[in-house]
Amino acid sequence: MGNTANSNSKQPATSAAQMSVDPKGKNMSLLAGVKLEKRDKTLVDATEALAGKAVGFYFSAHWCPPCRGFTPILKDFYEEVEDEFEVVFVSFDRSESDLKMYMSEHGDWYHIPYGNDAIKELSTKYGVSGIPALIIVKPDGTEVTKDGRNDVQNGKDPKATVAKWKA
Repeated sequence: MGNTANSNSKQPATSAAQMSVDPKGKNMSLLAGVKLEKRDKTLVDATEALAGKAVGFYFSAHWCPPCRGFTPILKDFYEEVEDEFEVVFVSFDRSESDLKMYMSEHGDWYHIPYGNDAIKELSTKYGVSGIPALIIVKPDGTEVTKDGRNDVQNGKDPKATVAKWKA
């Protein structure tokens, strides 16, 4: 596991230059230098946590009714494929307590700590203008689709869906 840190500690900003595809395709460098957090405040290096997995950047918020409808569907999908697919919750919540409440209701995905600069960097990079949004990337950081939500909602076989994303 990762290190446990005080939630008041500031994570280093992630520049757009750091958010690139690993040219060798060996690991996720999109979030190089960013620590991802679990509900219990355990922190882990994003590159380590996401290595070899397809990743869904899930832009969502507690206050968003469509998000609250889609999140349980994504949770069920994730539980069937968590060995090869990782969800990274990118919160648009208005407070850290809202983020924590949402996470407590819907699973223990990795999330970018509240207020981290990587949240804005990712939303800008992917042109996120509405939520919920699920952006899927391959293990090397290559974008697969900006419409992962549709794939998850309409896919009948989560394992086949993830295999398609990784292909």
